[in-house]
Amino acid sequence: MRSVSRGLPAGRRRGGADGTRRTSAAAATAPPCTFSSVCATRRAAVLLASATVLTLSATAPALADGKPGDDQPKPPASMSTVGGALLGKPGTQAKLKPGVPVLPKDLTARSWIVSDAETGEVLAAHNAHWRLPPASTLKMLFADTVLPKFPKTQKRTVKLSDMEGIGAGSSMVGIKENETYTVHDLWLGVFLKSGNDAVRVLSAMNDGVENTVKDMQKHAEDLQALDTHVVSPDGYDAKGQVSSAYDLTLIARSGLQKKDFREYCATAVAQFPGETKKIKKGKDKGKTKRGTFEIQNTNKLLTGAPGISPYKGIAGVKNGYTSNAGNTFTGVAERDGKVLLVTVMNPSSGETHAVYKETERLFDWGFKAAGKVDPVGELVAPKGATGAGKGAPGGDGKNGAAAANMSHSSDGGSGGMGTALAITGGVVVVLAAGVFLVRRRLPLPGQSGRGPRQG
Repeated sequence: MRSVSRGLPAGRRRGGADGTRRTSAAAATAPPCTFSSVCATRRAAVLLASATVLTLSATAPALADGKPGDDQPKPPASMSTVGGALLGKPGTQAKLKPGVPVLPKDLTARSWIVSDAETGEVLAAHNAHWRLPPASTLKMLFADTVLPKFPKTQKRTVKLSDMEGIGAGSSMVGIKENETYTVHDLWLGVFLKSGNDAVRVLSAMNDGVENTVKDMQKHAEDLQALDTHVVSPDGYDAKGQVSSAYDLTLIARSGLQKKDFREYCATAVAQFPGETKKIKKGKDKGKTKRGTFEIQNTNKLLTGAPGISPYKGIAGVKNGYTSNAGNTFTGVAERDGKVLLVTVMNPSSGETHAVYKETERLFDWGFKAAGKVDPVGELVAPKGATGAGKGAPGGDGKNGAAAANMSHSSDGGSGGMGTALAITGGVVVVLAAGVFLVRRRLPLPGQSGRGPRQG
């Protein structure tokens, strides 16, 4: 039996979900310095405002360390305006009314966005349409595209050719050649361990990597995730492979329409099939036995880690890391009846777990600001949907992104994973009567801070 396992020198790890190399030791994460969110003078101006709504738009963003002249990447002067004109401008966009808390000052991500998952309103954003490497957050698009195609009980006996082309240093769940796995097993490997081996096996089932990339690209275009260009289905660094904070949020919102997607991304711990071995001793000597091993979700806001606690109300969605992309993360959380989506791309502070801590700060701000700020844009609905939203090409702006017919079913024909009762609180995104809505149907891990276990 052979498994695919390759390595790169330290500092060149790729394909991992959170900066750790799944096939060996943890890799150090040191993404380059980038831009700050809102300068101190702007924040002071917001605090002094009495009756005027202020729009923050830093057309020439300051560097994170405040020193001019650093040779750091800068966002394009103009970007896509899908979702609204302000989202196409560089820098931080927010309309803060008197009494609304200012944005967190310790944000160093190149790009981020905070949005209301129910209404589709974008509460604040920073370089929302900057096209950047997405790392394993692109697996959300892979899942949203491929998950409905195969029943979870379908089995696959893995051939070595199924895993050809896996990038060196990739995150792996530990799939073995000639072993048989269910589709359910494979999706646990994708969502929990960000396993590029599981992605490749599912892609092989979907007529190959090339066909899967085409399917993903078409689905991205249908979702109006037009900043996204897919080259590798697992998010591994590839020339020209990009997405944006805006697009990743659209993709997450679409994926959360599917019951299985919701439950996989909310699962904290599961058992994964191991290798079949011959019993060498005892009465069963000569027979074969296949054990299991535990896998844990690499989303640290779901499971916690030294120096970071599970975030109250977190329910997924996906984290990523490559040496080129830095750390990326899209999360969904519920609190006090509000459901927010936050995407953060490539923070530069050097703070341990920076991508999660900056996400936490944006969630905290968003829950305080929700309903008290004027939106700076919206999450548009898929192409051809009724009421595509004023920010969408051809949208009439009458119904917004909160109401639109979707082109796929909510659950992809699956029966779910039977874990909803193990989650103690929250709100989810579902489809009802062909309308793109967010309703309270199945609970998400809100009170416990951890998602369900999978057996």
